[in-house]
Amino acid sequence: MSEQTTPAPRPQYGEYATPEEQRRLAGLPPLDAVPVTEVPAEPAPEAAAPAGRGNVDRIVTIALLAYGLVNVVMTAISYLDLPTVLQQSMQILGIEGDFTNFAQGRLAGAVAAVVLVIGYALTALAAFRRLRAGKKSWWVPLVGAVATMIVVTICIMIPMLGDPAFVQCLQTGGV
Repeated sequence: MSEQTTPAPRPQYGEYATPEEQRRLAGLPPLDAVPVTEVPAEPAPEAAAPAGRGNVDRIVTIALLAYGLVNVVMTAISYLDLPTVLQQSMQILGIEGDFTNFAQGRLAGAVAAVVLVIGYALTALAAFRRLRAGKKSWWVPLVGAVATMIVVTICIMIPMLGDPAFVQCLQTGGV
């Protein structure tokens, strides 16, 4: 009995060729001659914030800053005439007498107006920096307003506590 062997199938194009031979036969440059270019990585889907929430934060921050700007301008102007404001406040509170601490009132009013403007400027700067960095910033105008108003209130309280009519009202428990 004679056994017939079937010849092995003929290799297909490039089946036994090395990758370098395949590139050469295809007319491509060798792998070591190809410049390596890095593809920039895209941020992970969970790292990217939804567009709606970022826009809401931006709108709320800008709205609070706009409201603060109007408030700062109107209040700073009134603080420049602080003795008149304090006289009106004493009348509203029902304190008998007139505000007489004019010199200290004018100085404290000017200081309070400057503190108000500087506080707003620093708050707006901090808020816009956070907005540019893509961080939550809606809270910055609120914290800035509270911190600024604490200092401004101290400035205003100094001439009030130096006024005899106001001090007498505090001592008698009139307010």
